[in-house]
Amino acid sequence: MTWSEYWNGETTIYVNARHKSVHYEKIARDLVACLPGADARVVDYGCGDAQSAHLVADACARLFLCESAENARRRLAGRYAGRSDIDIISVEQFEALARASVDMIVANSVIQYLSPSDFARFLAVSRDKLSPGGQLLLADVIPRDIGVIQDAAELMKFAAANGFLLAAGAGLVRSFFSNYRHVRQQLGLLQFDEAEILSLLDQAGFVAHRRYPNIGHNPRRMSFTATPR
Repeated sequence: MTWSEYWNGETTIYVNARHKSVHYEKIARDLVACLPGADARVVDYGCGDAQSAHLVADACARLFLCESAENARRRLAGRYAGRSDIDIISVEQFEALARASVDMIVANSVIQYLSPSDFARFLAVSRDKLSPGGQLLLADVIPRDIGVIQDAAELMKFAAANGFLLAAGAGLVRSFFSNYRHVRQQLGLLQFDEAEILSLLDQAGFVAHRRYPNIGHNPRRMSFTATPR
């Protein structure tokens, strides 16, 4: 199984509907605060179910929701069928966008599921698609010293603040016995130290810096903003 195949099926990442809803709303509101302007063309790369993408679309000119999982794209197409300012695209369609045609590319909680070669390709393609002065936002990047215990602790804090603490506890137990744990052990996750990812961005032709706070609920993870040099 690949990560793409995993995300195309049923997952146990979200402990219940409340968790999924507040997760996506938190991400969307954080992204709105990062947008370069109301006239921006934005790509959300690896967007998942993007349940609150309308909040982002309301704050920019056009939003491309890019997702490799076919089943997720089908759900997104149904959810946003009435929005002419939201396009649902595959990774191949993202790579086919015109050069320098987008103002911001967001990859939130995505690069950990890429191989090193796929990540390098993503950086190269993103640099080609960004307009002069455009921004690449890499968010929820996992440091090398962060593991499942720290992630679980941050989830419990988020759950306590948003009314699904008991469900989160039960969900962690389910996740321990789920295929996610087995897939994670088999495929691993791409993790970086801060200096390491800044060096990779520099080699890929970007000027980058770490952004505080991280996008989403986990302050132990990292976000970076990069512009083509």
